[in-house]
Amino acid sequence: MNPKNSPPRSFSSGPTALRPDLGEHELEGLSLGGLETTLAMPRWDVCFDLGRCPPFAVARSTVLITHAHMDHAGGIAYHCAMRDLLHLSPPTYVVPRENADDFQALLAVWRRLDRSPLPCTVVPLSPGETHALTRDRHVMAFRSPHRVPCQGYALISERHRLLPSLVGRTETEIRDLRLAGAPVSARSERIEVAFCGDTVIDVVEHERAVRTARLLLLEVTFLDDRVSVTAARAKGHVHLDEVIERADLFENEHIVFTHFSQRYSPGEVHEIVGRRLPETLRSRVTVLV
Repeated sequence: MNPKNSPPRSFSSGPTALRPDLGEHELEGLSLGGLETTLAMPRWDVCFDLGRCPPFAVARSTVLITHAHMDHAGGIAYHCAMRDLLHLSPPTYVVPRENADDFQALLAVWRRLDRSPLPCTVVPLSPGETHALTRDRHVMAFRSPHRVPCQGYALISERHRLLPSLVGRTETEIRDLRLAGAPVSARSERIEVAFCGDTVIDVVEHERAVRTARLLLLEVTFLDDRVSVTAARAKGHVHLDEVIERADLFENEHIVFTHFSQRYSPGEVHEIVGRRLPETLRSRVTVLV
């Protein structure tokens, strides 16, 4: 979903129109429950998951894998091979710590089969741990309850702001204080994006990063009574009913719903979500179909 190149994913008119504006965030993605999920943030040079490695994903050097289901991780070897073929830098795959050895073993098998080096780095990460992306950007893992071990990721920017007590001082004065070893700025963090992977709604209640990220990417697999809330939870997924019940928890500026069941056509997704969401959420939600 690239706002620059794709038509808005919203109703053309009417009170139930969904807003496609994601602010300063650019998102490219495919996500269909059970088939494929790959969401890329070009300005961060990262992908969330890699179901079948669509072409836009090859350009992203860091891939954050939430869990080892095939529709979320099946494209890793192909992604690695394509980057090598195109003479791009070796990719980095951040994976749940409990899956790291198996991902290394999988890549070793593909190296033997493909008779190529498939250069890459596998970074194990556990909930609460972080991995640096650049000098002022990092990713933090958090637990996403699912049928198998799964974790979401928060993209966090770091900022250094001038101490309030120094506002109004000249550049020379501030420079002299810095050279003398005095603190002149304070470090702050902002949660820019959160992606939960496959999960149950509990992640919204338990993880502050999910509720407060400027942009939240949330799977909402089931939308109506074709699948009950109980059945959705048993499958490890979110039901729209559960989102509506917790509408007051979402502090996000923008929310993208992903991973819809193949039971629903794109038109049905727009209609059901637009009709059922309360206005407090509807004005901030975009659906990825």
